[in-house]
Amino acid sequence: MIGIFRRSLRSFTIGQFTLGLSGIIVLFSALTVLLLSTFVEQRAISELAQKDARQTSELVFQSLYSAMRKGWDKQEIHDIIQRLNETLPNAKIRVFRGDPVVAQFGEINGERAIRDQDDLLRQALGQGKEVLQQSQDSLRYLYPLLVREECQACHQAEIGAVNGVVDITFPIQNLKVSLAFVIRSVIAYFAIILTIICCAVYFKLRFFVAFPIRRFVGLIDEIIQHTDLTRRLDQKPSHLSEIQKLSDHFNCLLSTIQDYQDRLRTYSDHDPLTGTYNRRKFEDFLKLEVDRSRRHGHAFSLIMIDVDNFKHINDTYGHPVGDLALKELASVLRHRLRRTDVLARLGGDEFAILLPDTPQPQGESTAEALRRAISETVVRLPVGKTRVQASFGMVSFPDNGEDVEKLTIAMDVAMYKAKRLGKNLVATLDASEEGLMMEVFNRGQQVQRALIEDRVIPFFQPISLPDSGKPYAYEVLARIRDEDAILPAAAFIETAEELGLDRAIDETVFRKGLAEAARVGLTGVKLFFNLSARTIGDTAWMRALPQVIRDAGLQPSQVVLELTEREALPNFDKLIELMGDLRATGLAFALDDFGSGFSSFLYLKYLSVDYVKIEGSFVRHMTTDHRDRIMVEHIHSMARQFGLKTIAEFVEDEETNRLLQEMGVDLGQGYHYGRPRETLS
Repeated sequence: MIGIFRRSLRSFTIGQFTLGLSGIIVLFSALTVLLLSTFVEQRAISELAQKDARQTSELVFQSLYSAMRKGWDKQEIHDIIQRLNETLPNAKIRVFRGDPVVAQFGEINGERAIRDQDDLLRQALGQGKEVLQQSQDSLRYLYPLLVREECQACHQAEIGAVNGVVDITFPIQNLKVSLAFVIRSVIAYFAIILTIICCAVYFKLRFFVAFPIRRFVGLIDEIIQHTDLTRRLDQKPSHLSEIQKLSDHFNCLLSTIQDYQDRLRTYSDHDPLTGTYNRRKFEDFLKLEVDRSRRHGHAFSLIMIDVDNFKHINDTYGHPVGDLALKELASVLRHRLRRTDVLARLGGDEFAILLPDTPQPQGESTAEALRRAISETVVRLPVGKTRVQASFGMVSFPDNGEDVEKLTIAMDVAMYKAKRLGKNLVATLDASEEGLMMEVFNRGQQVQRALIEDRVIPFFQPISLPDSGKPYAYEVLARIRDEDAILPAAAFIETAEELGLDRAIDETVFRKGLAEAARVGLTGVKLFFNLSARTIGDTAWMRALPQVIRDAGLQPSQVVLELTEREALPNFDKLIELMGDLRATGLAFALDDFGSGFSSFLYLKYLSVDYVKIEGSFVRHMTTDHRDRIMVEHIHSMARQFGLKTIAEFVEDEETNRLLQEMGVDLGQGYHYGRPRETLS
């Protein structure tokens, strides 16, 4: 009960608030008027009484003055005062002589004692000013009689001297009653009018403000209870424009929220770019189809689509053009599927298709038809026309998996198989290769997780001077941190290349390697980076390297990019021009694993490099095999004639280091000089 009372004190309805406010206004106004009326009453009584007393005093003086001019004696004057008192029974009139009259005519018996005991009387006689004293029920007024010029005919006194004082005391009760009646009547009328005004205001606010707001609140409660955003306020015109605007804006707000909710519901299930289903909704459909097919013994097929070389479109024409290409691709797929088929964009340039009640042969033919349709479609872009190709992976239930997880993995693996086999084709999985592909895919997933979780890190191995062992440079090597273990590049780089993750690894290692060199303030020492063929083929990224290096706080002259025959061959023509442009900025190049391929010497002729790294298999055994020693000497001699520096790899002991010094090999790299480590400090 107490809690309800407290809550009622904390919150009011608009009607209660308006009523309470009106009552407070009436009460405050009444108190204010009452206080003012009391003050006005006192002031009015004082002024009226003073005016009345002055008139009476003037009348008394004129009566006495007339008598005195006729030569009346003291007794006759006393009789006149007595008659005046009888005429005004409620008043008391006395006349006291002033000093000039006393000096001329003498003192009246008993006056001196009265004068000495009455301070007000002495004040009026001494100062010649009116004195007014008001008590609860009476008023005393002392009126000084000042000497005028005509008074000097009988009195020996100067003009302005006080000849005497008329002392009048009379009741003011009747006057108070009259004024109080008038004032209270005014207060009563005022209170009635104020109450009427407040009631009118209360009912106006209640009908024009409180009731519309109550409708607002009621509608909001209904929307909350029933989650029904289709409700609207009645479009009844209001007499208050603000209430009408509030009603209109509230309805507009509901429409906006409803539209937003509809869009949110759509985007929660659909891809906003292509209008296809998204990954979450596709997985829901897949779960339902697995349960349905398992229950009825039906087969269905899944297709995974990945656009080939889509990054080239984004890098060449920009991401807005790439988005247009994806929308066109989705349109091509949608128009060639059945109404019961489910098309979804999983993310980026990946799409998936669910084909219900479709066995593997029919699913494979559908995938091939879609592949041909995409290849034959000319995508019209704002910058021209282009064609798009895609790799398809097709799997079926229950042949490639009997649950959602296995089917999803098999679909990804089949798509990666299509990528490995040359792209722009449809790949399926059979029992003999499923295990191998799953192993590759799982390793790829591990590499991808390492990239996402930022566990790909650079390690630094010194490249040293053979005579002093002092580091001349550091080769930056890719590693993956796997809990407490560090995985070398040999454990994952091949898988990364198969699955197209090598470029992401190159970019991560390059960025982190530069950051570590900038952290320790590396000067006078170079950094050697290995780049994959896919990374080198990204011309835009390669040409941006000098600025990337400068942004990291280093100079391009501190960086050397390593190439092998495998990286150079696919992009040979473009690579020659690219190397010339990058070398002009200060970047240097090295031929890695020189001597391991039959074309190495041909590359030495056409590629402008600065360093030759001698194949480590020759260096490792040259202390025990004179043929390896001859190869090392021959490579070093030829490089010298080309004006290049040589670096011997796999230097693991002092004897090998001594032979390198004898040959004049410029630099060495291997465990003899130092193992790879995580930091440069």
